[in-house]
Amino acid sequence: MSTYPDLKLYIGGEWRKTPDDMPVINPATEAEIARLPRARISDLDDALAAAQDGFRIWRRTAPRDRADIMLKAARILRDRQEDIAQSITAEHGKPLSQARLEVIRGCEFIEWDAGEATRTYGRVIPSGPGVRYIVHHEPVGVVLGLSPWNFPMSQPCRKIAGALATGCSIILKAAEETPAGALHIIQAFHDAGLPAGVLNLVFGDPAQISDHLIRQDPVRLVAFTGSTAVGRHLTTLASENMTRVLMELGGHAPVIVCEDTDVEKAAVTSAIRKYRNAGQVCTSPTRFFVHESIFDRFLETFVKRAAATVVGNGMEAGVEMGPLANERRVPALAALVEDARAKGANILTGGGRIGNKGYFFEPTVLANVPDHANVMQEEPFGPLAVINSVASLDDAIARANAVPFGLAAYGFSNRADYIDRMTDEVEAGNISFNTLEASLPETPFGGVKSSGYGREGGTEGLDNYMNVKNVSHSMKII
Repeated sequence: MSTYPDLKLYIGGEWRKTPDDMPVINPATEAEIARLPRARISDLDDALAAAQDGFRIWRRTAPRDRADIMLKAARILRDRQEDIAQSITAEHGKPLSQARLEVIRGCEFIEWDAGEATRTYGRVIPSGPGVRYIVHHEPVGVVLGLSPWNFPMSQPCRKIAGALATGCSIILKAAEETPAGALHIIQAFHDAGLPAGVLNLVFGDPAQISDHLIRQDPVRLVAFTGSTAVGRHLTTLASENMTRVLMELGGHAPVIVCEDTDVEKAAVTSAIRKYRNAGQVCTSPTRFFVHESIFDRFLETFVKRAAATVVGNGMEAGVEMGPLANERRVPALAALVEDARAKGANILTGGGRIGNKGYFFEPTVLANVPDHANVMQEEPFGPLAVINSVASLDDAIARANAVPFGLAAYGFSNRADYIDRMTDEVEAGNISFNTLEASLPETPFGGVKSSGYGREGGTEGLDNYMNVKNVSHSMKII
């Protein structure tokens, strides 16, 4: 196994430790694997000053030169894939095969935005003789990026890539539970020759960091991925300075399974994806609404595949699902299962913790869950699927929309009219048919309703990091 990295802050192009630190825990063994330094207010102020200096340099760097450094960093990360993946598995618990794929996915985000860096076009608006109207896109300024623990590599990459491609500098506050992925990214950019101050990394008390930095005038964008509750709080803080926010918040993804689909394939595909990353994915398929004519077949196949999921330490060969990433998720999931059971749901497999060492939870399937059960309204963020029968597509769409979230949604059907209706009527920022892939580097990703606003990825993903300036130029004084 590769050595877990020595954790540090990165401010103004230099690594630093602090006298205050906290443990990083391996969720499969509950062993402490490292100590993580926590930023003090003075460190945060240093990071802000460094980011201001870095912005002055980076905004004047040619887009092609920005792209070259980004692509070089991505190549370095690809070369270090195995070391990074092993670090991620050690701190997060996900199977090593999934960690390897996450490293590549993070590189793809950087590579896509590097290409877009040279295409942040403005435009000339037609006008009369002697007058020019020109639209410019300019970097917004210093970005505060706040990334979550469920994807330690790919989520920080998305925020860093968007900022750097557009000429912004960034202070990244990565997740304290899973810090190594972000540290590897910063090391790659350091080695690629990124100017000091353009990219900074801090860890510590999340509330203290966000409260202090968001209130600072040089911070002009807060890019956050996490829960809706925290997103609302950060948006409130940002509003005091009229600071722009990019919010990718919680989901509770519905899956509509129509009667014309290949039932077995849909069930197996869904079960495999449901337990990827132990269900700790904001786009994870969770609320299944299955037409009553195929309900029993779908349920039987899904439950059989769920029960066969190989759970264990992510470092071991053949493991499909690792532990939950932190201890607090275990009682949270158990409470959702018990509430559903008490309200009449059927527990068809799983439902509880596995063993007493490590944060392992059984792949769980609940059926016939009433709408007033907590799990129908709250994102479980774990290996828990709800499968209910519906009488019609009307019923399925209504129940799919009956939550305040709208991040991802899925449908299985081969009928063009069904797909057309779901496209028009399901309330989600992303909807996929006959596949459970919700996000790619080249496609815009984000939510509606309480799942946030703004987009990451695709050509739309860089819009959040740029200001639009209209220039009116008369060739003579009027």
